[in-house]
Amino acid sequence: MEAVARLNNVPTSPRKMRLVADLVRGKRVGLALSILKFTPNHGAIRLEKLLLSAVANWQAKNPDAKLEEADLYIKTVTVDEGRSLKRLRPAPQGRGHRIRKRSNHVTLIVDSFDDVDVTAEVVETNEKAN
Repeated sequence: MEAVARLNNVPTSPRKMRLVADLVRGKRVGLALSILKFTPNHGAIRLEKLLLSAVANWQAKNPDAKLEEADLYIKTVTVDEGRSLKRLRPAPQGRGHRIRKRSNHVTLIVDSFDDVDVTAEVVETNEKAN
């Protein structure tokens, strides 16, 4: 059973957030949390909190299942472009240069390997082979 967590209007450019999201896509939750904890990018802090929220949502959906035995992994992470704030910066000779302050929306889906025919060990060996 999968659980979804969404984070809207994050004041980071989508390009920078996708760099962090690519690090944890398809990984186990424990490994992903440790990767995000030691990643120096600013988006890693927000993605770590979002992952913890997705795990909490999964626990709320499955109150009888134990988290340690669930073998959770990150099924999908999508980073979409959000609203852009448009500002003007003064430039020489009375001109103005446009500044776009970008934002993004992140959607994270966590699932357990029990629902899938593939085990986590098979996925990890495939990741190491690639």
